[in-house]
Amino acid sequence: MSNTQILDGKKLSLQLREEYKLAVEKLKEKDITPKLVVITVGEDPASKIYVGQKEKTAQYIGFDFEWLTLEQSITQAELHETIEGLNDDPKVTGMIVQFPLPKHLSQVAVTEVIRPDKDVDGFHPYNMGKIVEGTGELYPCTPRGILRLLDRYNIDIKGKDVTVVGYSQIVGKPLSILLANMGSTVTITHLLTRDLHQHLIEADVVMVAAGSTHLVKEDDLKDGAIVIDVGINRLDDGRLVGDVDYEGVFDKVSAITPVPGGVGPMTVAMLMEQTILCACIQHGLNSEDYIDGVSL
Repeated sequence: MSNTQILDGKKLSLQLREEYKLAVEKLKEKDITPKLVVITVGEDPASKIYVGQKEKTAQYIGFDFEWLTLEQSITQAELHETIEGLNDDPKVTGMIVQFPLPKHLSQVAVTEVIRPDKDVDGFHPYNMGKIVEGTGELYPCTPRGILRLLDRYNIDIKGKDVTVVGYSQIVGKPLSILLANMGSTVTITHLLTRDLHQHLIEADVVMVAAGSTHLVKEDDLKDGAIVIDVGINRLDDGRLVGDVDYEGVFDKVSAITPVPGGVGPMTVAMLMEQTILCACIQHGLNSEDYIDGVSL
């Protein structure tokens, strides 16, 4: 029987959901009710599913939730005006503009309009800059979810050699900086990396966010490596798999996230956590009085 530890993000996210519910009850005692607003533009079917999941979770936890659906033809200026209205609304503690947007709209410009203390996605340049500085409170949700998962499973990455595969603004780039801030030695790989295998085989921890089915295989990993798989890829038969050959590497690694059920549920959980954090920031409250272990 394998001793490999499965890092179960789905199970942990359900535990966290109960913790957040208690946090919201405590905030309501101070007449503070977090409110999350999600903006969608046009009719993207996948976005509808994702927002529906967020709405259900937010309502369970006890947030106020508003889903603003805007016409596909909206202009950049009109979208910015909508966001500014939410920035100025004291009842709104956090907001998300669900990506992707129609091609005529700039995601970068939209990100910059959201007020940094209402930026539950953690993408605003101010919040990204605070990550680099090492003083950030709001992070992109997937990196935050990975760190929370490691923390709750008592996996200490201080001093470990970590290879991150993928360098996106959403995952790889902020994750690499956060890991370095926490004392890991980080190697970042991407499409132009000449010898990915060599960087993988030397790593104590491998975190993969490349969007490439079974990119990482058994021969790429050292014995006892820890594997965090962020990839979600759909096979021809409809199954979802990650960027790592889960079955192939399972007996070789010491811990691994499944796909689905690993990092994905943690990303949604962190969106809820950061809505609570935003409420605390806006009302001058110490977030650690409401959520255990928010300092990562």
